Amino acid sequence: MSKLSSIPDGDLLKILIVGNKHAYEELYHRYHDLLYGYVYNKLKDKEEAQDIVHDVLIKLWTNRQQLENVKSLKSYLFTSVRNKAFDFFAQKKVSDKYLDSLQNALAQYSPTADYTIREKDLDAYIKKQISLLAPKMREVFELSRYEYRSNAEIAELLGISKNTVETQIKRALKVLKYKLTTLLSIILFFFH
Repeated sequence: MSKLSSIPDGDLLKILIVGNKHAYEELYHRYHDLLYGYVYNKLKDKEEAQDIVHDVLIKLWTNRQQLENVKSLKSYLFTSVRNKAFDFFAQKKVSDKYLDSLQNALAQYSPTADYTIREKDLDAYIKKQISLLAPKMREVFELSRYEYRSNAEIAELLGISKNTVETQIKRALKVLKYKLTTLLSIILFFFH
């Protein structure tokens, strides 16, 4: 048991604001599971809930000097994760709308030589985006998606944990999804 574990949130926040890493660690452990449970109940998506909680807790540290006027740390943290969950829903709604529109546009489009050229262009774009991933992330992603290796095999081959492999794949997919959603929105702009 840490000697900081008995300190109330308000006092711990004051210690955090001056840059005490132990105060941050105590707050992280104190709130991580509570925030995760709250967000997961809203999203029903383990990875996205974990990302949101991680982002909010990292922001707690990086923006600690702007927290002087926070009256209730618990309210601040729960409001932050709730707002990030709303952002996720809004982004997902927009992405789903664009993907549905694209599917409808493609369903009405008959396959021709032009379609084949566009398909090759899209494939080249995807490969280009994969090549732009961070080197370790790209290596893990390619072993997973092109060589069809399991996460355990990749972890053993690269000498990293299975959890790191899963995180790298998840982040690569998130980056690629963002890039493709942006491209699809541009394509849809020209289709309509």
